[in-house]
Amino acid sequence: MAEPIPWRSFVALGDSNTEGLQDFDESGRPAGWADRFVQHLADRAGTGINYANLAIRGRLLRPILDEQVEPALALKPDLVSLWGGGNDLLRFGADPDEMSAAMETAVVRFREAGADVLIGLGVDAKDSPIIGLTRNRAAIFNLNLTSIARRHGAHIIDGWSLASLRDWRMWDDDRLHLNGAGHERMAQAALAALGLAPDDPDWATPLPPAPVLSRRERFDWNYVWARDHLLPWLGRRVRRTSSGAGRVPKQPDYRLVEPRN
Repeated sequence: MAEPIPWRSFVALGDSNTEGLQDFDESGRPAGWADRFVQHLADRAGTGINYANLAIRGRLLRPILDEQVEPALALKPDLVSLWGGGNDLLRFGADPDEMSAAMETAVVRFREAGADVLIGLGVDAKDSPIIGLTRNRAAIFNLNLTSIARRHGAHIIDGWSLASLRDWRMWDDDRLHLNGAGHERMAQAALAALGLAPDDPDWATPLPPAPVLSRRERFDWNYVWARDHLLPWLGRRVRRTSSGAGRVPKQPDYRLVEPRN
């Protein structure tokens, strides 16, 4: 039975998280939480939802806002998602207060245009040996975003409090991007942010404990990660290159997402 879903168009803005890296659809293209979320919306509504995704991997927050806000506004969406800043926070000079002010300006513009806004909070990276170094800055940024949402009637996708995502089984081998299971949990969090009942009643429940790795197994796990992912990432930082250099938005124009049943 169809639910009274008020949104008929959704535009997602952001970086690799919203583009959906390391989560692929049947054709092999990146899917991710936003693709999954809009499909859930269409299934609930019992009718098609227009969907655009302007996200580009590797983007810092300022380029996200400079490059994606105007095209999003031009599409006149009912609902937008704003998720960015994670790439900035990996840089030690990042200022979470300055980032928050830029985000608030974008939120105000969308709200004045009549769009509802979803703001994503980054996942708590306490257990990550690299991203965990950003935890204090990320916490400040997330608190600021929560205040922005309260002031302007936006909705928060609370990835920070989603304990189930503090499990490496929800992440790709690169430990930077969610895998399909993690993106599905985030899609359910987006439904909850809008006051909709999640499809999966266990969406926020952590997985059963994973088997404990031996010292050798843990060494091998970390060695392979450092060789295959950390060193190439550090190389890009040294060369000041981005994984998104030369890329265009994932889905710049609306496509109609039809319900599956």
